[in-house]
Amino acid sequence: MNPIRIFLVAALAVLTGLWLLADTALPQPLTWFSFRAVFVQWTGIIAIGSMSLAMLLALRPRWLEPRLGGLDKMYRLHKWLGISALATSVLHWWWAQGTKWMVGWGWLERPQRGPRPGDAQRGAIEAFFGSQRGLAETLGEWAFYAVALLIVLALVKRFPYHLFARTHTLLAAAFLVLAWHAMVLVKFDYWRQPIGWVLAALLAAGSVAALLALAGRIGAGRKVRGTVEWLQHYPALDVIESRIALEPGWPGHAAGQFAFVTSHPREGAHPYTIASAWNPRDGRITFISKALGDHTRRLREHLKPGLPVTVEGPYGCFDFDDGSSHQVWIGAGIGITPFVARMKQLAAAKHDTVVDLFHPTAVADPAALAKLDADARAAGVKLHLLVDASHGRLDGARLRAAVPDWAGASIWFCGPSAFGQALRADLLAHGLSAGRFHQELFEMR
Repeated sequence: MNPIRIFLVAALAVLTGLWLLADTALPQPLTWFSFRAVFVQWTGIIAIGSMSLAMLLALRPRWLEPRLGGLDKMYRLHKWLGISALATSVLHWWWAQGTKWMVGWGWLERPQRGPRPGDAQRGAIEAFFGSQRGLAETLGEWAFYAVALLIVLALVKRFPYHLFARTHTLLAAAFLVLAWHAMVLVKFDYWRQPIGWVLAALLAAGSVAALLALAGRIGAGRKVRGTVEWLQHYPALDVIESRIALEPGWPGHAAGQFAFVTSHPREGAHPYTIASAWNPRDGRITFISKALGDHTRRLREHLKPGLPVTVEGPYGCFDFDDGSSHQVWIGAGIGITPFVARMKQLAAAKHDTVVDLFHPTAVADPAALAKLDADARAAGVKLHLLVDASHGRLDGARLRAAVPDWAGASIWFCGPSAFGQALRADLLAHGLSAGRFHQELFEMR
C-alpha cells in the first residue's frame, strides 16, 4: 500500500477508533433516532477531520513532502481527503436534515425529549455552546451546500483552471464556518476525551491554514521574482520553452522537480516541471509547457521577453535518487521535461549510471527532437524515440524487448497517468519490484 493510501486509511481509522472510545455505534435501545444521534456525530467528526487535514496539505508543508513522496502525491491525498469529506458530510446532512423532513412528512414520529439540564447545571462554556446551537446548525447547513458545490467543481476537469483557483480558495472561508459548527454541535463530553483533544488540534490547525490561504500566504516563503528572458515555440507540438532569469533567493533544485509560476495575477500560480539543471552562478531556470488547458493555450500570446513572473518552489521528489546503476526513463509527450533537466545535469558531471530513455510521442517536431537527441548524446543516455505514426505505441512487451536487463533497473515514468498505471501493472506482473517503479502524478486537481 502506497503512502497516500496508508495516510488516508490511518487518518480515518484513528478518528473512528477514538470516537468509538467515547461513544457507541449501536446505542440501546437501537432506534432510528438513537442511531441518528451517534451517526451524525461520527460523520461530522470524519467530515471536519478530513477537511482539516486537507486544509493543512493545501499549505504545501515542506516537512511532509518527502514523507508522502512529493507534492504531487500530497495533492492526490488532498483530493481524496476532500472526497472523503464530501461523502461523509452528505451522509451527515441527510441524517440530520432528512430526518426533520421525514418527521414533517409524517414518515417518522419524533420521540418525546426528556428534560435538558439548565444553565445552572452546566458550565459556562457548555451553556454558551448550547445557546449557539440554532445559529451553528443554520450556518453549517449553508456552508455545507457551498462546500459540496466547490468540491464538485474542483473535481470537474473542464472547469477553467483560473476559476478553479479562485473558487477553491472560498473553501477556506467555508471551513471556518464549519469549524465553528463542529465546535458548537459536537457532544460536549467528547472534549474531555482523546477524540475531543485530537479534534480540537485539527480544528485549530485547519483554521490557521484557512486564514493563511485567505491571506494569500501559501508558499510565501518559497517565492522568488524573475523575468522572462527567452522563449521558443514548437508549433507541431504546441509547446513553449521559456527561460527565466531569477532574482537572488532561489534555493536551487534537483532535476525532476517542479515549481509554481505566476505570470498573471488573474490566472494565479500554475505548476510546471523544471527543464534545466541548476547553476547558482547562472541564476536561470527553464520550463517547457504544453497547451493542455485554458491557461496554457494562451501562454503564447501572453508570455513575452521582459515579463515579470513569480516562481515558487521547488517541489517534488521525482529526483532520480534511488542508487540504481541502471535506470529506464519513460517520458511520454510533455512528460519528457524532467528527463531533459536530468540529462543536462548528467552532462555537466561524470556519472556511471546506465540510462535508457524512451520518448513516445504522437507528433514529431524536428527542432525539438534534434535538441533532445543532442541532450541525450551529451549525457551518455541511450534514446529510444517512438513516434506513434511511424513506430507504434510503447508497451511493457516492447520495453522488455528493448532493454533485456530491465528487471534489474529502476523505472522512472512521467506522462499520462493511465499509461503509467498500465505500464506499471504490466512490469510488476512480469517480476518488477513495486518499489522500483517511480511515477510522477502531475495532476494538481
